[in-house]
Amino acid sequence: MTVARLMLTDFRSYATATITAGPGFVVLTGENGAGKTNILEAVSILGPGRGLRGAALAEMAREGGAGGFAVAAELAEGVRIGTGTSAAAPDRRQVRINGAATATAALGEWMSLLWLTPAMDRLFTEGAEGRRRFLDRLVLAVEPGHAHHASRYEAAMRARNRLLAQEGRPDAVWLDALETQLAEHGEAIAEARARTVAALDARIACEPEGPFARAALALDGWRPGATPLADELRQGRARDAAAGRTLAGPHRQDLAVTHAAKRQPAARASTGEQKALLLGLVLAHADLVAERIGRRPVLLMDEIAAHLDPLRRAALFGRLGASGGQIWLTGTEPGLFEGIGEATWLSVRAGVVEPL
Repeated sequence: MTVARLMLTDFRSYATATITAGPGFVVLTGENGAGKTNILEAVSILGPGRGLRGAALAEMAREGGAGGFAVAAELAEGVRIGTGTSAAAPDRRQVRINGAATATAALGEWMSLLWLTPAMDRLFTEGAEGRRRFLDRLVLAVEPGHAHHASRYEAAMRARNRLLAQEGRPDAVWLDALETQLAEHGEAIAEARARTVAALDARIACEPEGPFARAALALDGWRPGATPLADELRQGRARDAAAGRTLAGPHRQDLAVTHAAKRQPAARASTGEQKALLLGLVLAHADLVAERIGRRPVLLMDEIAAHLDPLRRAALFGRLGASGGQIWLTGTEPGLFEGIGEATWLSVRAGVVEPL
């Protein structure tokens, strides 16, 4: 899976930009604030979801632009995909594949994406919400239908919470319908997460020791029990109304990560160990995706080289190069990528992207 050409219009800091990229490494270098991460974000929204920043659509449109934005790509496989918004509907995402309008979830059939950003260095020490989002991206890369279940589940849960918050006795028939939807999609979400965590944990456990610490994975928090989720929700209506939120379901799950060699929660590991755990996890998952769907995901790694010592940097580039697939990397200077070998080298400055 390779993005052969990337076209941006009124996206973030770019009025227009066209980037031609080859397979393998795509290296973007430039000063801080030049717009390197904006390019990675553009690639990231070519899949389902809100991209590597998790930003609202309106935030992605260029200030002073026409009011909407467009991101399009020609894949090496000969497929054209694109997404964006219009000035008339800046919060409504539009998606086209080979010129035909389609649902956002359909992007998952063509693009599998994984990314690492500096903000993810806090993944193990911050709240469970970030780890759930991270886990769902891992699931989505191997099971594109996960996006459908996640969006339907969130919509039904918001509607149920609003209904329970109303004064007086809520409509029981409508609550039953919403809870049936929550159970259907929630159980699918939980099962997909469990499959992905089990497969990834088994794969990591079989890998030889290397420069990146090995993680052990498990699901924590809520889990399906003897009581079906629909019944659990019905029995918990009074409790949920008092709490102002739904207290049962996969939105209460967490991804538990342990430093396998030390048998220590990742949150208690050193900053360097946490980085190594996360890297090892993402690299193993890229291998799992390639095995499951027959193509490697596009990897987006923002400022990754600056946070690794020379030994781990060389090990990372060596493993990525040997694995194949397209890998987009950013850094402030080309010297950070010494020894990377053949690559597409691009210079980024103030909304302009040029071959280096």
